[in-house]
Amino acid sequence: MIEIKEIGTLCALDEKGYIINQSDSKNINNKFQEVIHLIKESCLSNLPNEIHSIYLRGSVPRGLDIDSVSDVDAIIVTYSDPDDIDLDWVEEAAQFIDQQFHFIKGVELGVCSLHEASESNYVSMIPFILKTYGICIYGKNVIKELPNYKPDSALGNEHLIHLSSLIESAKQDLIGNEDIEDIKDCCSWIMRIMVRAGGALVIVQEKSYTRDLYPAYRLFLKHYPEKEEEMRTALWYAINPLSNAEEILDFINKFGSWMEKEAENWLQVYNPTKERHLPFQ
Repeated sequence: MIEIKEIGTLCALDEKGYIINQSDSKNINNKFQEVIHLIKESCLSNLPNEIHSIYLRGSVPRGLDIDSVSDVDAIIVTYSDPDDIDLDWVEEAAQFIDQQFHFIKGVELGVCSLHEASESNYVSMIPFILKTYGICIYGKNVIKELPNYKPDSALGNEHLIHLSSLIESAKQDLIGNEDIEDIKDCCSWIMRIMVRAGGALVIVQEKSYTRDLYPAYRLFLKHYPEKEEEMRTALWYAINPLSNAEEILDFINKFGSWMEKEAENWLQVYNPTKERHLPFQ
């Protein structure tokens, strides 16, 4: 069981209010070099003609990793649309790499197209993560070509426009599910989404952003103190996921439904036409 710790930070901003990318290859602990090597090797051996570039994001390139708690998160950028590529190897490769190292909690290999990674006409999550949290570990670096981002309603929209559909997806995954590990994975996934959505609900007032769970939770509480118990529970389940699908569903049906309503209220103010992505402001 992992205790809730007051760790994580808000994104640093420059003098113009743009988010500063604090990831750097110099921050990466040497013990991760073999992990990175295996990630690159797996990608290049399985997709030898498709890999444009590979990026590391999350706590590791910020030097904030915690033994047996932190994941190793990579984004693989391909020339083709991922839907047109055989990606059956990805999950197996991630599990294999995870099993080789006791100090990591898991490996996540996300795949997106070069077209998606290079989007600069509107705010989109993958380019945002690359620009503000990522470092290139292989190939041609698209990060320097991407626009700068601010903690504003366009960024908040990325977390809130899909919240209802993500919660519904989690419900469908949990109903009738008896696979303990799958249930726990789903629990951690949807609770992280809900905690970060809590931070997005107040992004305009706070002019602050973070993907770290604890500071997102604290931002939310400044404006919704009456929901402290529920959001702290969501934070707890994110790091200590339940294995009982019914318990998770019960929580989602209560607090998740409230979150959906708040997201809908937010969208009525900042994105009443429900655009999937909002332009840069």
